[in-house]
Amino acid sequence: MSDTIDLLLFPFQIDFMRTAFAVTMMIALPMAILSCFLVLKGWSLMGDAVSHAVLPGVVIAYILAIPLSIGAFVAGMVCALATGFLKENSRIKEDTVLGIVFSGMFGLGLVLHVKVQADVHLDHILFGDMLGILPSDLIETTLIAIASTIFLLIFRKDLLVHAFDEQHAKAIGLPTRILHYGLLAVLSLTVVGALKAIGIILSVALLVAPGAIAFLLTRRFTTMMITAVAVALGCSLGGIYLAFFLDSAPAPTIVLLMTTVFILAFIRTMLQTRRAAV
Repeated sequence: MSDTIDLLLFPFQIDFMRTAFAVTMMIALPMAILSCFLVLKGWSLMGDAVSHAVLPGVVIAYILAIPLSIGAFVAGMVCALATGFLKENSRIKEDTVLGIVFSGMFGLGLVLHVKVQADVHLDHILFGDMLGILPSDLIETTLIAIASTIFLLIFRKDLLVHAFDEQHAKAIGLPTRILHYGLLAVLSLTVVGALKAIGIILSVALLVAPGAIAFLLTRRFTTMMITAVAVALGCSLGGIYLAFFLDSAPAPTIVLLMTTVFILAFIRTMLQTRRAAV
């Protein structure tokens, strides 16, 4: 019995595992709250676009010998601003614009990465390196998480109105442009915070799944946010823990766990709907 308990607690005794648990908690908190707004506003694809669009910024930052997070944030904001400009000045729908912008920037990033031959391995950019997080990376992620979470919590009511009905938000005097670009800035920041731990591609799951699961399970926005945070933290910590014993990569394990929870939530909702209909 004692040996079993020691084995189960063993991951918490390893330094790089404790760092992985800590950085994932910092990432999961703002991303879970943000995912609620993205799901309600129909911006799930925007999270995908920004996360892919940061790649050229990372490569250019490497060339200029500046922090990769700065390049990633600038590239994410360029993607968001370009999307807004094209949408306002053409008849093309937003999802089409997003597809063009983020695929173009992602392609540019891949071309630059091949030409530059950077020391940063492409797999670490795309999928993250959660078990190789440095103390400086943890501090950076923590600061980003705190700033993003504070913004989202302070402006949560205004952002909620803006997400449901932008015209109504403008009519009652809310600064819709500030809310719009503020949300995009926070989105870019959270992607930057997640970049080194879970990478570009897998960060999309944390930007969509918690909010989608909470949307299926709840009816009140405050409850939705709490549920999304609980799902994100539970799946993230559980995914890392399972990955240790399964000898698999932590980030994909987290995504699979979230997908499983989403399927279970969907089945539960579907059964409740059928019972109510009967």
